[in-house]
Amino acid sequence: MSLVIPAPVPVTVPITGGGRFPVRRIYCVGRNYVEHAQEMGFSGREPPFFFLKPADAIVVVPDGETGTIDYPSLTKNLHHEIELVVAIGTGGRNIAAADAAKHIWGYAVGLDMTRRDLQNDMKKQGRPWCIGKGFDQSAPISPITPITKTGELTTGAISLTVNGQPRQKADLKDLIWNVAETIEHLSAAWELAPGDLIYSGTPAGVGAVVAGDVMEGRIDGLGTLKVAVR
Repeated sequence: MSLVIPAPVPVTVPITGGGRFPVRRIYCVGRNYVEHAQEMGFSGREPPFFFLKPADAIVVVPDGETGTIDYPSLTKNLHHEIELVVAIGTGGRNIAAADAAKHIWGYAVGLDMTRRDLQNDMKKQGRPWCIGKGFDQSAPISPITPITKTGELTTGAISLTVNGQPRQKADLKDLIWNVAETIEHLSAAWELAPGDLIYSGTPAGVGAVVAGDVMEGRIDGLGTLKVAVR
C-alpha cells in the first residue's frame, strides 16, 4: 500500500522496567468522585458517562523527571485533574465487572487537563465540550506499571500538589464507579481493545494553574507525575 502522506508517528508510553505500550484510544470518566461531583454542582451516584481525548494529547513524563506542557490557547482558566490511568491489555465487549481485572495490563498516573471556561461555555450552549478536554498536551502521563507488579488497584491514596501546596487528595476506594464497574459500562458502549487507556476520574479540589506552576501527582504504588506549565 502506498501512502499519499507520511503516516502519523504511533503514540506510545514507556513501561516501568522496559518496553513501550502503544496507545489506541483514551477514554475518560466524568464526575467519578462524590466530592468532585458536588464541587461541579452535582450529587449522588449518577450513571457513569464518558468522553474521549485523542491519543496524541498524551505527554509522556519519564520517572524522576519534570515534564512540561504549554499553557493552551483560547483559555484563561486551565484546570488540573489528577487521575488513575488504566491500560487495557485484552479487549472485549460486555465485560463483566468480575472479569475486568483480566483485561487490565497496567496502571499509570495521569492528568486530565481541562480548559474549564471553554467547557462551561459549551455546556451552557448545549454543545459538545471536546474543545475543553481534547486539546493538545491535555493528557500528561507517567510510565505504565504492569498489574503483575502492582496487583489490582482498588485502594490507595491519590493526591496532587501545585508548587508544593496540597490541592487534591482522596483514595481510590472513593471512586463512585470503581475501575471494574467502569470497564463493564465502557465495554457495553464500545468494544475495548489492547492499547486503550482509561482515565478513571478525579477527586475534589480541581483548580486553575498558570504558566510557571509545577504540578505533582502521586498514587500509592505508582510513584509520581511531575509537570510544569510554561
